[in-house]
Amino acid sequence: MALARTRRNESAFNYWPGFVDALSTLVLAVVFLLSVFLVVQFFLSQQVSNKDKALDQLNAKIAQLNELLSMEKLGKIDLSDEVSQLRAGLASAQAERDRVKGLYEGLANAGNDAAGRNTELNKALDSEKQISSRALAQVEILTQQISALRRQLAALEDALDASEKKDRESQSRIADLGQRLNVALAKRVQELSRYRSEFFGRLRTILGNRPDIRVVGDRFVFQSEVFFDTGQATLLPDGKAELDKVASALIELDKQIPSEIAWVLRVDGHTDARPINSPVFKSNWELSSARAISVVQYLVSLGVPPQRLVAAGFAEFQPLDTGTTEEAYKRNRRIELKLTEK
Repeated sequence: MALARTRRNESAFNYWPGFVDALSTLVLAVVFLLSVFLVVQFFLSQQVSNKDKALDQLNAKIAQLNELLSMEKLGKIDLSDEVSQLRAGLASAQAERDRVKGLYEGLANAGNDAAGRNTELNKALDSEKQISSRALAQVEILTQQISALRRQLAALEDALDASEKKDRESQSRIADLGQRLNVALAKRVQELSRYRSEFFGRLRTILGNRPDIRVVGDRFVFQSEVFFDTGQATLLPDGKAELDKVASALIELDKQIPSEIAWVLRVDGHTDARPINSPVFKSNWELSSARAISVVQYLVSLGVPPQRLVAAGFAEFQPLDTGTTEEAYKRNRRIELKLTEK
């Protein structure tokens, strides 16, 4: 029992150094862990600081990327428009490609014929070259001819200018001559009026104051009954006697009027409005004309120049009186003598 107690005491004594060793080992481990923790803490703080810097840089890049994204959105709209235009151009290009393809296929089909015609074209080209040479020679000749024509045209223009100048001078002369002619004509008219007045004055004296012969304006008016029976164009003896007086006055007047004055004695035949019923004359036109011609022919037979006489028939269409009485019909049946110009 003493031995067992001794062993127990020995066993209890031996635990303490081991415990101390274990405790010191534990302390050393804790110190080591704290050291490691501190080192890790230091490195982690460094890493966190670096991460903050990197985060700031990332935020700056994100801001730049946002700006770029906005610009890209705007560019995308422009690109969409360009894509639409490119698509339209592509469709047009495809249509043009199809057309060119069709033309190419047509040319390919025509290639066989073209090969056969190439020889003919070469021959035609040689012929055209020869023709071109001749054409060049002709062009040179034509150039020379054109130069000559231009010289002739210049000469013609000079001649035209001279002609226009002469024409202006001629126009001035014509205007002057026209004025002179008008003055001369007026003078001739005045002279003829004077001779007409003298002629009518002489006829008044010769014919006397017969009621069946009167002056109306610038005409001597004879009633038809002085010269003709009703419906006839043969001159009566009394009518011829009156015309003898007229003829003598005309012959004397012809000697007095200058030859350059173109005068005539116009003999006008007139009837009344009643239709004629005669186997000789079918209308009043024929009767009035025949009576005027009978007077003219008789005056010519008395020596009056025929170129100084004119016969005209007016039928019933120039009445002096529009009435329907016998007196009105009698006034309208007449022979008028008028001295006038040709």
